[in-house]
Amino acid sequence: MANADSTSDQRELQVNLAERSYKIHIGQDCLKHIGNFLNEVMGRTRHAVVMFDENVEGFSNQIFEQLVRAEWRASPIRIASGEQSKSVAKAGRIWGEMLAAHTDRGSAVIAVGGGVVGDLAGFMAATFARGIPLVQVPTTLLSQVDSSVGGKTGINLPGAKNIVGAFWQPTLVVIDSSTLATLPQREYVSGLAEVVKYGMILLPDLFEFLEQNVEAVLAKDPTTVSHIIEQSCRAKAMVVEEDERETSGRRATLNYGHTFGHALESISGYGKLLHGEGVAIGMHMAATMAAHMGRINAELVARQAALLKQLQLPTQFRDADPEEMWAVMQHDKKVEHGKLRFILPTRLGHVELVQGIEQHQATEAIRAANA
Repeated sequence: MANADSTSDQRELQVNLAERSYKIHIGQDCLKHIGNFLNEVMGRTRHAVVMFDENVEGFSNQIFEQLVRAEWRASPIRIASGEQSKSVAKAGRIWGEMLAAHTDRGSAVIAVGGGVVGDLAGFMAATFARGIPLVQVPTTLLSQVDSSVGGKTGINLPGAKNIVGAFWQPTLVVIDSSTLATLPQREYVSGLAEVVKYGMILLPDLFEFLEQNVEAVLAKDPTTVSHIIEQSCRAKAMVVEEDERETSGRRATLNYGHTFGHALESISGYGKLLHGEGVAIGMHMAATMAAHMGRINAELVARQAALLKQLQLPTQFRDADPEEMWAVMQHDKKVEHGKLRFILPTRLGHVELVQGIEQHQATEAIRAANA
């Protein structure tokens, strides 16, 4: 269980993974303290390669200022927005830039931006010099509640999302919730899909909190937002502590909705659907499948769909070709010995990894969810 210390302004979680343990700092304007946070955990390291999304240059500049004050040398690397940056070609270019910046085992990578930058920069940190420290500074809700915590890094191959990657835990995570003020509403809403996911798989109280506070959530009320970020990170940390490298199947439960969602992202062309939008539709498809199999009742399917819609998330993608989706899902990381496994709910707050789903079960659920 992750330890936590919270105040009205600043919250702190501890992810307990023996020698790979790390802190998550959450709060308004906590970027002002990043130099102190770094010096607390980085020992003699004083060089940072700051990889940042081109859309968050203002936040990266804040970090550069703090690094200078903390007597660090900083090397900037700008990353273009979008999944297209998570490619083998881009990875090769960045390795070259890191080499030119005299990056070595006494350096650290700081990832500033959304999930794309976090995944890509994390992979760079995991592979350069056989692994150097990683600091995650997520600036989107999606990355704050999900991808910045847990150590998954990756890049895409054509038709296969995140298929090349490594488990590489960050040394530190700094979540400044004030970055959400500049986030487009569609991207903010997209991140809410992962928050709903945590309610479905582990925290029914969080699901009910969302149902009761839809307006405050959509309005980005600071106290409400801090609460859902903290609870989401707590849920993620609990699962990662139990199954860091996805060996027992426990961590796979975090992928509820993702098998369908990743297939939707792929067939629609990366970028047409935001990740959270794909996950929201995927959760509706997964719940529909679970209901067809008698694992849950229709009321829970409707309740989940109602919350997603209230949060302005999609639940259908009518252009989806079920047969094409099935073909794409054969490349999913949850394929084992040629058999596709799905994360399906049994009740609010609990899901299971289900083996041996047949093609007709998946395609029927896709059609029914889109009806």
